[in-house]
Amino acid sequence: MSQTEDTPELVSRNEAFWAWVKVAAYSFGGPAGQIAVMHKLLVEEKRWISENRFLHALNYTMLLPGPEAQQLATYLGWLIHGTRGGLIAGSLFILPGFVSILVLSVLYAGYQDLTLVQALFYGLKPAVLAVVVEAVFRIGSRALKNNVMIAIAAAAFVGIFFFNIPFPIIVLCAGLIGYIGGKVWIEKFDVIKQRDIDDAEEQGYLITDAVAQQNRPSLSKALRILTIGLLLWFVPLVGMWVTLGAEHVFTQEAVFFSKTAAVTFGGAYAVLAYIAQQAVEVFGWLQPGEMLDGLGMAETTPGPLVQVVQFVGFMGAYRNAGAMSPMMAGVIGSVVTTWVTFVPCFLWIFLGAPFIEYWRGNKSLTTALSSITAAVVGVILNLAVWFAIQTLFGVVNERQFGPVRVLIPDFQTLDIVALAIAVAAFIALFRFKAGMLLTLALSAGAGILYYLIAL
Repeated sequence: MSQTEDTPELVSRNEAFWAWVKVAAYSFGGPAGQIAVMHKLLVEEKRWISENRFLHALNYTMLLPGPEAQQLATYLGWLIHGTRGGLIAGSLFILPGFVSILVLSVLYAGYQDLTLVQALFYGLKPAVLAVVVEAVFRIGSRALKNNVMIAIAAAAFVGIFFFNIPFPIIVLCAGLIGYIGGKVWIEKFDVIKQRDIDDAEEQGYLITDAVAQQNRPSLSKALRILTIGLLLWFVPLVGMWVTLGAEHVFTQEAVFFSKTAAVTFGGAYAVLAYIAQQAVEVFGWLQPGEMLDGLGMAETTPGPLVQVVQFVGFMGAYRNAGAMSPMMAGVIGSVVTTWVTFVPCFLWIFLGAPFIEYWRGNKSLTTALSSITAAVVGVILNLAVWFAIQTLFGVVNERQFGPVRVLIPDFQTLDIVALAIAVAAFIALFRFKAGMLLTLALSAGAGILYYLIAL
């Protein structure tokens, strides 16, 4: 199913497995932090994937519904070890968050007390902020090769941060600009080719064009993948509909979260308001304000932010368990919700990635993707700024001035301890080149110590 299945094994499966475990363990801080972790490990440290190939994959995942960081991990795992590699990478990316939120949901439903968890993760968020800032500088310096690319990145940042333009529109506009620009000003828009498209430029990396394009995509493979993916997605849903009925909570969750899985363009925040409104007002799965508690779990545990839907699924089934044990119903609700949310993510990658890789050298595609890459830098900067504001300030006010949205932090709520941890982590990473694991571990320890002293 992939380009790499008929080629010699360049990376041992055992080494790749532990690399993906490492990525999963470090996947705090939302998509910006998760993308930064993968870039640092796979591009810089292990040199399995070139800078351009990494950005090429990221551009594609940014266009898809669902969590882009999890889909990026799946894509890169597929590049290295085919379909099995993609399944391992994508599943391991989800697993820590699933287990964490399941445990926290049980504690929340049973005890309504997450103080210990808050203490554990208090120091991690500002440290992840430092990782994100480092990634913005690093990726930006390599992707923005001329003033045109810088202007596109700046426009993307302004569009999404100040005007709240939907992310898919920004990406589509950037792609259109790159496509047209490549026809009239090729030297400014063919940035990908200028950097890495030639085999000579990819020397030193394991996955090159010669490796990635061994097996060409075909319609028969695509149809087989589509059939398998749709069966895995919808057979359990239809089974619950037939055996339990359309009004059963498991069936309702399967149908509802299948719909949201297909429309979550632009990240989890784009759809969370809708999910919260439906969960509270229509289905009665959550009480008002509980969505924020679930979001707090997702933000302070590893894995994609959209994993918050698991909390919604747990609480909905817990409160509508019928004759079943509420805790058991909650666990099943978590599994159902997670399944219908992430099976489509694997489908989009395994279906589209072979074609995206095969078309990688197409000049019109590369000029469009050069502009999308620049726009993605602006989007990552937007995520970094948003994450910084939310991490360092207790109160953030949103003001609207006509079409312009401005986030204004209340400086009286500045968290000095979080700021100090972020600065220390930034210095450790930039000045002393400390390892990410050590930096995150020390930051988490500092957070726990602060909580112990404060209490």
